[in-house]
Amino acid sequence: MRRGGPTRPIIRLLVLPLVATAWSLAGPAAHAEPRHAIAMHGDPKYGPDFAHFDYVNPDAPKGGDLRLAWVGGFDSLNPYIIKGRPPLGLGLTIDTLMSASADEPFTYYGHVAESIETPEDRSWVIFRLNPKARFHDDHPMTAEDVLFSFETLREDGAPLYKLYYADVATAEALDDHTVKFVFSTNQNRELPLILGQLPVLPKHDWEGRDFTETTLEPPVSSGPYRIAALEAGRFIRYERVKDYWGKDLPTQVGVSNYDTIQYDYYRDATVAVEALKAGEYDFRREHIAKTWATAYEGEHKDAGRLIQRTFEHDRVAPTQGFVMNMRRPPFDDPAVREAVAYAFDFSWFNQNLFFGSYIRTRGNFDNSDLAATGLPEGAELALLEPFRDQLPPRLFTEEYNPPDTEAPGEIRANLRTALGILRDAGWAIQDGVMTHGETGARLEFEILLRQPSVERLALPYVRNLERLGAKATVRIVDTAQFVNRVNTFDFEMISAIWAQSDSPGNEQRDFWSSQTATLEGSRNLAGVSSPVVDALVEEIIRADSREDLATAVRALDRVLQWTFYLVPHYHEEDDRLIYWNRFGRPEVTASSGPSILRWWIDPEKDAALRAAGVLTDR
Repeated sequence: MRRGGPTRPIIRLLVLPLVATAWSLAGPAAHAEPRHAIAMHGDPKYGPDFAHFDYVNPDAPKGGDLRLAWVGGFDSLNPYIIKGRPPLGLGLTIDTLMSASADEPFTYYGHVAESIETPEDRSWVIFRLNPKARFHDDHPMTAEDVLFSFETLREDGAPLYKLYYADVATAEALDDHTVKFVFSTNQNRELPLILGQLPVLPKHDWEGRDFTETTLEPPVSSGPYRIAALEAGRFIRYERVKDYWGKDLPTQVGVSNYDTIQYDYYRDATVAVEALKAGEYDFRREHIAKTWATAYEGEHKDAGRLIQRTFEHDRVAPTQGFVMNMRRPPFDDPAVREAVAYAFDFSWFNQNLFFGSYIRTRGNFDNSDLAATGLPEGAELALLEPFRDQLPPRLFTEEYNPPDTEAPGEIRANLRTALGILRDAGWAIQDGVMTHGETGARLEFEILLRQPSVERLALPYVRNLERLGAKATVRIVDTAQFVNRVNTFDFEMISAIWAQSDSPGNEQRDFWSSQTATLEGSRNLAGVSSPVVDALVEEIIRADSREDLATAVRALDRVLQWTFYLVPHYHEEDDRLIYWNRFGRPEVTASSGPSILRWWIDPEKDAALRAAGVLTDR
């Protein structure tokens, strides 16, 4: 929902209790002035008269067709509910109240809302809509549409929305183009920005439909693109709206440069790679180290027609690993969770499978100043001190680091450590299987996967687990079944990857809070349920400064590390891109990394590729 992700995350509820009287009514009204933008902390980088973002080319030519690809499928055009799988690119068709900057941690600028007004304590917010804002059917966007969107998402949308909007006490239209949200607290500083992310849905189109159901009927849209054609599970094509109402807004200058954008869907990643090399599509982010190292060599790369390049970025590294479901055995036992991590030999994987290209993941906020390292001290220690008797003593005396080996493949010492942890917790090997002495429970579990490429991680891991007396099996299912089982927490262990924001906030409730541990569809995959975690999440949400935010996030990261909910995998700290040499790029790349949607077709490069017979009229 903000910078840092990706990806369309699996967004998923419990409404937090609202006090009977809104916060802003409990005291004198606070003064505020309409502004063009709002930053989470400090001031926006760009002033009210800015013409465009630094990381775009305002003179980028329009035209050409962009072809992209994804592995999987889609079966719904409603991205706001749990049911169904929406296609990539739907965000291109949907306007939001405000637009994010890609070179600031968390700042939003006017879009449908031409201004935002909120007091210093952020106990309410007013959005004034741009009177030019219109849907593609020429219906004007009004305050009524904003209120409809808010209420519909909160009542019928994915669980995440109820959590995000839980602290909104009232919402009202002050006139046809002005909306005011009043909050139940002044301890949720990011809530005005969260509301700025609100997609404006056309009430006149959605009324009378069941919002909770999937659909393949394109809804009335509003963004710089509209859906032109689709075939469920195979492709979706968007066409640029040439008379788009917002094309001259500063946030929209230099983007939306292609006449059409098409996403083709493939069932197999290997086939998708070969399709790129054959010129069937234009651009790919490569996440598989072996493919990056070996698959793209050849004539086209040597001739400079196929470009392979890495780009540095400052995004928080995604968290990736085997997630353990703490709601059910055997992972309701913290000793088991800690022990099984010792069977994962990252050094061996990195050397033998990944060409040494990855960095071991330690926690949830790697590659940022938010990561918990060393020992807690200063403000972080003061924040954790009241919870000392509820936390493992080691949290205060040892730096958490995932188990590693002295050399790749030398895992015997780790397995001895794991056996010691299990024995101290009452486990012993009986008839070849690790068994709990009191309960008779056997250390058996299933690793649920949806990507065959992860099997090469899981199978060596299973072999190491066998040496501990653990019986683990690997099961690969299709995407639909995987998503359904994850949404209902019907798994023991899964391989998962998710992005974190560099300005964490309300979404942390969905990730970690006790109220989402049993809430189907939430992103609390591991079932974390801890009063300490709950308290730290609220500290993050009410942080008054970047310094206070970083302190609270580090404390949360540290507590989660010592929860042992994850067998950490790895991450990369740059973007690995492979693309046909037909694009122009801005001179400045945003600190958050490159985006193909800010590039454009260079006519001369495109003509050269066509002359070489690489591109056809696909």
